[in-house]
Amino acid sequence: MNTATCPGLPAPIVPGQPLTALAPMQDVTTAGFMGLVADIGAPDFFFTEFIRVHSQTRPETLEAPALEARPGGRPVFAQLIGNDPALLARAATALLARGAAGIDLNLGCPAPKVFRKNVGGGLLRDLPRVDEILAALREAVPGVLSVKTRVGFESAAGFDDLLGLLAKRGVNLVSLHGRTVAQLYRGPVDHALIARAVGALPCPVLANGEITSAAGAARVLGETGAAGVMLGRHAIRNPWVFAQLRAVLADKPPPVVTLGDVRRYVDQLAGLTRRDGAPDRAHANRVKKFLNFTGQSVDPGGRFLNEMRRARTVAELLAVCDRHLLAEPDAPFALEPFPGVVARPNCEG
Repeated sequence: MNTATCPGLPAPIVPGQPLTALAPMQDVTTAGFMGLVADIGAPDFFFTEFIRVHSQTRPETLEAPALEARPGGRPVFAQLIGNDPALLARAATALLARGAAGIDLNLGCPAPKVFRKNVGGGLLRDLPRVDEILAALREAVPGVLSVKTRVGFESAAGFDDLLGLLAKRGVNLVSLHGRTVAQLYRGPVDHALIARAVGALPCPVLANGEITSAAGAARVLGETGAAGVMLGRHAIRNPWVFAQLRAVLADKPPPVVTLGDVRRYVDQLAGLTRRDGAPDRAHANRVKKFLNFTGQSVDPGGRFLNEMRRARTVAELLAVCDRHLLAEPDAPFALEPFPGVVARPNCEG
């Protein structure tokens, strides 16, 4: 394991264990969802949804409620997305003044509507601009500067050059999704490239990408030597995963989660996604965004997912949950997604 450390990074909740983080996911990692995860079993630290920085951005109007909330008392990093070095540096200064534990630069978002604007993963096509941005952020950020990235845009041909920039600019933490931007969420995650980053960088590296369970996280840590793991979509599916990983790393059986536990999780999701005055159908759709992932571990035939996706109101949705989760509430919730039961990716992580 990469034992590189950085002053200012949070200490693991369990001393001596690898670091864990909840990946930043747009419209998902709100202060409310972070608080829910923290109550179930917090990761060592969190990242905000990406905060857009562009020519119309006024630092005094930037909103990041999770910075003030500090869910579970854990540090929260502010993630920025943009391509103007001066504006990004100005936003970083403002967010640090509001309590951000560090600043994270998004170099990995694979959504076409994002990368076409030459931000997020799109910047991996323009490494000179990445260098300018990192230089400006390094000057503006006296503490922890982190980067979330992928291994390249269409290929990993420039990966070593990217690692050189990250080292040259003194980045303190790198979260690396082992796919290209063009791959989106398809195809294998390249753990060998994550291991290469671990060996090449003087800072800690978090492995990210298709880590589905505590056992899977432990395998990835062994294969890559990473200092920790960052989980996104599969922490939506199973927010108990961080507590389960701590148990696995301590050679203890992971806590058993039941379908009844999942049903209570659904109620919590319904509460945190409610918006005053919003149409009921919109509320149901927000809950379904989360259950799209959770449903991968409810039944091997995907019946829950199929019925859930057809629900038009919150009442209909909760009735589906009752039928599938409370018929046998003490039955175990699967640790891994069932083969062939596929979510519809709609967020980074």
